[in-house]
Amino acid sequence: MTQQASLAALQERVAAVNDVLNAVSVLTWDSRTMMPAGGAETRGLQIATLTRIARDLLLAPQTEKALEEAERATEGFGEDAAERRMVQQTRHAVEHHKRVPASLIQERAALRTVAQAAWIEARSKSEFTLFSPHLARTVALSRAYADCIGWDEHPYDAMVSIYEPGETAASLKKLFTALRAGLLPILDAARARPQPRSDFLFRAFPEEGQRAFGLSLAEKLGYDLRRGRLDTTVHPFEVSFTRNDVRITTRYNRNYLPASIFGTAHETGHGLYEQGVDPAHTRTALATDLVGLYAVGGTSFGAHESQSRLWENHIVRSRTFWRRHFSELRQHFPDQLGDVGADEFYRAVTRVEPGFIRVEADELTYDFHIMLRADIECALMDGSLPVGDLPEAWNAAIRRDLDLVVPDDARGVLQDVHWSTGYIGSFPTYTIGNVMGAQVMDTLCSRNSSLGDAIEAGHYAVLADELRTRIWQHGRRFTRDELLERETGRPLDPGPYLRYLRGKYGA
Repeated sequence: MTQQASLAALQERVAAVNDVLNAVSVLTWDSRTMMPAGGAETRGLQIATLTRIARDLLLAPQTEKALEEAERATEGFGEDAAERRMVQQTRHAVEHHKRVPASLIQERAALRTVAQAAWIEARSKSEFTLFSPHLARTVALSRAYADCIGWDEHPYDAMVSIYEPGETAASLKKLFTALRAGLLPILDAARARPQPRSDFLFRAFPEEGQRAFGLSLAEKLGYDLRRGRLDTTVHPFEVSFTRNDVRITTRYNRNYLPASIFGTAHETGHGLYEQGVDPAHTRTALATDLVGLYAVGGTSFGAHESQSRLWENHIVRSRTFWRRHFSELRQHFPDQLGDVGADEFYRAVTRVEPGFIRVEADELTYDFHIMLRADIECALMDGSLPVGDLPEAWNAAIRRDLDLVVPDDARGVLQDVHWSTGYIGSFPTYTIGNVMGAQVMDTLCSRNSSLGDAIEAGHYAVLADELRTRIWQHGRRFTRDELLERETGRPLDPGPYLRYLRGKYGA
């Protein structure tokens, strides 16, 4: 078999896996946006069946034969050649899944939809006990999964490796220690200043106006609505069914305008990444997480979050953005914002005010939300924290880090969707995204002196083109740190992130 034929044979097998995983994503998107509550149990079984089929395709003898021939065919390729990376990633995934029983994969997949439905009900009623049995099962299955994968120092290492390869409980502790030391002085200084006026953010903002502005915002940043759409959900997310169908969601709080604005901006950042993947990678291993059995072009969850947090915070949460676009927002809400100016609005949406809800947190307190969740996940995984004690542990951590008393489960332990979908180990990737996004942005601005002027002028395509060239187009070809080394000259470094926050909030 020729070299080209060998690669094509493997690609055909991986494309089939990608197709099935995209079907899983369609069913998941529907379950979180359109599906009636009564459909949860059977939807979970449907997703579990398709997930098992994807795994079976990956581990089939035909795939192994095609993989062996492709490995021989790419022996002479450069280490970072796209073809060789596709083959290496497929081999890594095959060996990974050989260690995990199919029954465990299927049970984890089936549990997600049922657990998510239970979480939605529990959150609406603010009753953790309605969700806790499902979370207990999720934790048990995650421990079993970690044992199958293998770990040395802590079972959490195995779960983190699914979402952010290379990170461990120990490496995260080191990063979080440095961030806490850097963040606390900035936070203390910001909290010592008088609070800006913000009452106008809590007026009545009709959903139709929020949606219209959100769509306009997404398009301004470069989101292609010919290949995407914006829908409503309980907890915002982005999902792609190849780069040609990338969907984002948000939620509307009639009495708190920033939730939908910055939620939409955040998910738009994710959508831009997926829409920006090289078309040549479509239905290949470079647009498929074959380990996590998830169709995605981003190279890691942290890399993905770096793009959403970059657009949300560095662009949409900037003074220059609101000086340019506040008048459009006021056109949608003339009565609610008629007595407000652009700078006043900017100061309100960047005020530092510790709160209960992570997705609505200001930039200085956001990472404390993430770090306490990572600590809790570690304790759940090693068994030192029983699931039944979780609300008490959560509330104590919020009191310790943010000096707040949690009023109820809905604004406490039940606020995030992640644990209901089995994503134990993914929370640290948000803070990694903050750090990576600032590091990339710092380098881009240093390298291109006109980038800042383009952003100030509202020419966001200039930034999007830079990110597409340097990050998005590669899909999963390079690891997170390889991308950082290529573009910034060093691996993950919290320095630029802390400098950015000092510059924005230190005065």
